[in-house]
Amino acid sequence: MRNKQPQTEVSDAPEMQGSGTSVTQFRGAAVPRANSPMAHERACLGSSLQIKGAITGTEDLQIDGKVMGPISLQGHELTVGPTAELKSEIAAREVVVFGRVTGNLCARDRVEIKKDGAVTGDISTARITIEDGAIFKGRIEIDPAKSQTTSEMETTGARPTAEAK
Repeated sequence: MRNKQPQTEVSDAPEMQGSGTSVTQFRGAAVPRANSPMAHERACLGSSLQIKGAITGTEDLQIDGKVMGPISLQGHELTVGPTAELKSEIAAREVVVFGRVTGNLCARDRVEIKKDGAVTGDISTARITIEDGAIFKGRIEIDPAKSQTTSEMETTGARPTAEAK
């Protein structure tokens, strides 16, 4: 489990005014990855954002808003924040769900559904954790060998399937 380091206010940053609100710039501390010695930052879509369309990227992403459309994060982590509502087909290395997801998840390494998270759809992954209190409705395919074929799906944008063999 990762510990998010608190953001620190930049004391010499100018305060920006606009639309009747003031904004103070913050410099966020980088979040180190468990398996990487380098510090790593993630992109974030705030809770007031609503996106209709495909999201693709080559960096970690946290979504706190609403998204309708496929999400492909070639070999990176997607965090579905507690206020997030996704209607998406998802392909990533890791998916951590605190909010709500409707659609299939294909994660090369792992899927975690936290206690207040909800997933309605099929999951294909090498490892999965579903905490007490989490909601899951769908099928699960757990296949550690699938981690190599998932990489191909992420790059082609193919939809994940969860058929039992």
